Amino acid sequence: MSEIFEFDIDLPYQKRCIKLTEHHIAVWDVLQSCQRQGSLDSNIEESSIVPNDFAAFLQQHPDIQQICFNGAKAEQVFNRHVLPMLSEQQRSITRCKLPSTSPAHAAMTFNQKLTLWKQALNISFTN
Repeated sequence: MSEIFEFDIDLPYQKRCIKLTEHHIAVWDVLQSCQRQGSLDSNIEESSIVPNDFAAFLQQHPDIQQICFNGAKAEQVFNRHVLPMLSEQQRSITRCKLPSTSPAHAAMTFNQKLTLWKQALNISFTN
């Protein structure tokens, strides 16, 4: 996101969030909490999953038009644990799975990922 919106990646977390909201983007994990060994999403213990309350969030922010997922696991967990809890109107919000920005997802280069993220966010290319 810092590359797309041209802000310093080393800004404190709260300031990076402010930069995103200036572009009408919110960032929120699908999961409020979970247990896993290590850092791989594939190690998440299914029985430990506690999703964030997207129904309440979307009710508080009714202008949200698109939900993008940072990788397949985020989309899978959302579909399984969040989607059934949403209203019909909330379920109709456009959803888009994007390649994970994690360095562990090495099937694509950074520039390939960046291109897909820009397309999903409807960001015009400058080069």
